[in-house]
Amino acid sequence: MGKLTKKIFSPPSVRLNLIVICGVVLLLSVSMTVLFYFSYKAVHEESRLNAEQTLEGTVQHLDNILFSVEQSAGNVYREVVGHLNQPERMFDYCRRLVESNANIVGCAICFKPNYYPGRELFMAYVHRKGGEVRANGTSQLVTSESFGNKPYTEHVWYNMPMTTGRSCWTDPLAEEEDEGVTLSFCLPLYDGSPKPVGVMVADLSIGQLSELVLADNTSSSRYSVLLGSDGSFIVHPALKERMGQTVFKHVEYDDNPSLQKVAEAMLAGETGNMPIRLDGHDKYVFYKPFLQTEVPGRSMEKVSWSIGVVYSLEEIFGAYSYLLLYVVVITVLGLVLFFLISRIVTRRQLKHLGLLTQATQRVAEGHYDDEMPEIRRDDEIGLLYKHFQMMKQSLADHVNELKQLTSTLKTRREVMNEIYANEQSVDRVKTSFLHSMTNQMIAPAQDISRYAQTLCKNYHELSPMEINQVVDSINKKSDTIIEMVNNMLNTADNEAGRQAMAGNEATDRQINEEKEVSHE
Repeated sequence: MGKLTKKIFSPPSVRLNLIVICGVVLLLSVSMTVLFYFSYKAVHEESRLNAEQTLEGTVQHLDNILFSVEQSAGNVYREVVGHLNQPERMFDYCRRLVESNANIVGCAICFKPNYYPGRELFMAYVHRKGGEVRANGTSQLVTSESFGNKPYTEHVWYNMPMTTGRSCWTDPLAEEEDEGVTLSFCLPLYDGSPKPVGVMVADLSIGQLSELVLADNTSSSRYSVLLGSDGSFIVHPALKERMGQTVFKHVEYDDNPSLQKVAEAMLAGETGNMPIRLDGHDKYVFYKPFLQTEVPGRSMEKVSWSIGVVYSLEEIFGAYSYLLLYVVVITVLGLVLFFLISRIVTRRQLKHLGLLTQATQRVAEGHYDDEMPEIRRDDEIGLLYKHFQMMKQSLADHVNELKQLTSTLKTRREVMNEIYANEQSVDRVKTSFLHSMTNQMIAPAQDISRYAQTLCKNYHELSPMEINQVVDSINKKSDTIIEMVNNMLNTADNEAGRQAMAGNEATDRQINEEKEVSHE
C-alpha cells in the first residue's frame, strides 16, 4: 500500500496539483462556511417572519370568526335586554341567533334563580342537532329548557359572567355527546340593576372552528395549534383524537420533554420559537399569545389562549438543504474537473522538465556527448534548458581536457618507467662491471702489497738487481691497475652517453605524441 501511494504521489505534477487543490479546498471551505452560516441565519429569519405572518393571519382569521359570533350575539342581545319581562320570547331569540350565524351551534339564555316569579330556574336553549352545520348550510334545531345533567347554575359559562359582570369567552367545555366540545361566548344580562340578572351564551364548535382555521393552511407540512388557558386543544389537525384532552396529558402520553417545554412556554404567554420532536420528525414551533383585535365597542375579558404554527424542518430548511447539497455536489465536481484540467496543464508544462531530468540522468551516467532534446520556450524552463546545455558543453570540454591530461600523464609514466628500468639495468651492469674490475684489480694490488712488504722488510738483504726486479714488478702491476681503471672510465662514459641519447629520444617521442593529440 505504501509503495502504491508513493508511486501515485511521487510525480511532481501530482504533488503540485494536490497543493493547489488543498489551497482551493481550504479557501472554498472557509467561504462556504461563512456563506452557509449567514444563509442559515437568513433562512431562519425569513422563516420567523413567515411564521409571524402566518400567526398573524391565523389570529386574524380566528378573531374574525369569534368577532362574527360576538356581533351576532350582540345584535340579538339588544332585543333580549329589551324584552326580559317576556320569558317565552327567549326561545325565539335563541333560534334567531343560531340561524343568523352558521358558526354558532347553540344558544342559551338563562336567568338567576327565582328571577321569574314561580319559576326557580329558567333557561331557553336552542342547538343544532349533532352540533354541526349540514352541507347545504342548514341543520335541524332542537329546543330545550335544560342543559346537560346538572343545573346551568353549576356551569362555568354561567358563573363567569355572573361573577365578573363582563362578556367573556370560556375555554373548551365538554358538553353532551351529541353537542361535542364547544367554546362559549357569554354576555351578562342587565335589567337596570348593577348586577347581572342572567346570561346569554353562544356556543361555537371547536371542531368546526378547527376545520375553518386549518382550511387556510397552504402546506401539508404546516398547521396551526390553539391552546386554551388550561392547555386544552382548541385548534389542531388531529382534534378528534385530542378532543377533551390537554396538552399535558398528551405530553405524558408521548413522554416528549421538548413538547412539554413548548407547552409550558405557550401557556406562560411567551412569544418565541423552539425545536420539537413530533411523530418521529423534527419540527419547529413558532408561538405567541392570542390577542383579540381591539374594536370600538368591543368589551370583554381577554382570553389567555396561545396560538402556534408548527413547521416541518423540510419546509423551513428544505430549499437550504437542497442548496447545500447542490453546492457540495457542484463543488466536488468542480474540484475534480479543476484537478483534471490542472493535471493536464501542469503535465504539459512540466513535460520539458522531465526531458531535462532524463538528460541529467544520462550526464550523471557519463554520456556527455548525447544530443539534447529540442525545447523552444522563452520562460524559466527554457532559460534552464539553455543554461543546462552550456553546463553540459562546459562539462564535456573539461572531461576531454582531463582525458588528454590523463593520457599525457600515462605516457609520461610509461617513459619514466622505461627510463627507470634502463637505469636499473645500467646500475646492475655497473655493479657487475665494478665487481668484475675489483676482482681483477685485487690480484695486482695484492702483488704490489707483497712486493712492497718485501722491499720494506728485506731492503738491506736484497741486492740492487733484486730491488730493481721488485720495483719493475710493482710498476707492471701498477700499469695493469691503471689500465683497468682507464677501461672502466671509458666504459662508464660510453654508457652515460647512450642513456642520454635514449632519454632524449623518449622525450622527443612524448612531445610529438602530445602535439598529435592536441591537433586531433
